[in-house]
Amino acid sequence: MAQAMLSRSRARFDAYVARLGDAVRHADRREPLRAYLTGLLLPGERKSVEPMAARVDPRRTRSRHQSMHHFVAVSPWDEGEVLAVARDHALAAMERHAPVGAWVVDDTGHPKKGRHSVGVARQYCGILGKQDNCQVAVSVSLVNEAMSVPAAYRLYLPETWAGDAERRRKAGVPEEVAFAPKWRIALDEMRRMLEEGLPRAPVVSDAGYGDATEFRDGIRSLGLSYAVGIKPGTTLWGPGTAPLPPQPYSGRGRPPRRLRRDGEHRPLTAQDLAAKLPRSAWRTLRWREGTKGRMSSRFAMLRVRPAHRDIHRHAPREEEWLLIEWPVSEPAPTKYYLSSVPQDASLKDLVGLIKLRWRIERDYQEMKGELGLGHYEGRGWRGFHHHAALCIAAYAFLAAERAGLSPPQALAFLRQPRLPRGFRPRGAAAPHPAP
Repeated sequence: MAQAMLSRSRARFDAYVARLGDAVRHADRREPLRAYLTGLLLPGERKSVEPMAARVDPRRTRSRHQSMHHFVAVSPWDEGEVLAVARDHALAAMERHAPVGAWVVDDTGHPKKGRHSVGVARQYCGILGKQDNCQVAVSVSLVNEAMSVPAAYRLYLPETWAGDAERRRKAGVPEEVAFAPKWRIALDEMRRMLEEGLPRAPVVSDAGYGDATEFRDGIRSLGLSYAVGIKPGTTLWGPGTAPLPPQPYSGRGRPPRRLRRDGEHRPLTAQDLAAKLPRSAWRTLRWREGTKGRMSSRFAMLRVRPAHRDIHRHAPREEEWLLIEWPVSEPAPTKYYLSSVPQDASLKDLVGLIKLRWRIERDYQEMKGELGLGHYEGRGWRGFHHHAALCIAAYAFLAAERAGLSPPQALAFLRQPRLPRGFRPRGAAAPHPAP
């Protein structure tokens, strides 16, 4: 049986590599494609080109290294087409368990030395938890409770790079790539995903993205809802309040159209709104099993209106949910979220949505630790994105294989029945009497 399972897995891998081969187009790219994916999937501490070539083809390491390097760094295949094959392969396995639950936006950092690798700059690096020399890539992942997979992955190009023509030329940065904040890159990638017909789902992100009003407005313009982190100081109109209407028309000049505030009628910060909540507003919810047991925290939710620059608007912003998290071990609330999901959403549903984000942390841990996502040693734009697409393709295959070992959602009704009180299986030894 084990041999049969191994044969079926190998057949699935061969078919998967064949579909990826169609995405890279030319027949002479198929062999280095297979070698590169094999090198990523084989055990080994370093997943840069040379050590992978030595593992894949130890008798012809030099020639194998040359072909793999040319394939990843020079060949002009479209990494977007490879990502589409990988994403669709994982999506088929994902939807056996449940529909896509969220599009999770995040970024990941790759520490780098020097200044010549494309996009490297001194900036915040999440893996280090501080400012340091690194590359940062923005991703959008498809997620549900069973599995997740990146569907978009693009390097963030800092302003120091975007305006340096010489560095751009040496790294092969395309002319059409200009500086864009990370939230703008995420919106561009989500727009492309919608054009490709991917299943729609609410967008989830941390406050690094969600606190940007332009990001939230952009998600709305795409026809998507969201549940995104915000900072404690984000200003909001509390339940039942809104900016003042425009000044009454005096009969002279243009009628006033802009909303107003005054010294007594002003929005509050999310932190201030949380401080005003009564004890009865907080509920303890559990959402998943963690390494230290069931994860739980206290939450409260209330209807608010974002207040950012609304004195330049003619109508108040729409009401949204403000979700606040206050762990029992903390002296004050720690996290705040804004969500445009429907008004009838339950607290349990909203908490479940924002907590889906944890899955992609495991994705990046595995792609970096096992598949070498940050191990690429080239300096160019093309090689960076090609290597990342191939790492994601390798991960998509692994994730789909794991998902195949779990029963689909349709079989979730098969549960072990509760045993009667005092039940003892036939043949079991009688219990010893108490001393």
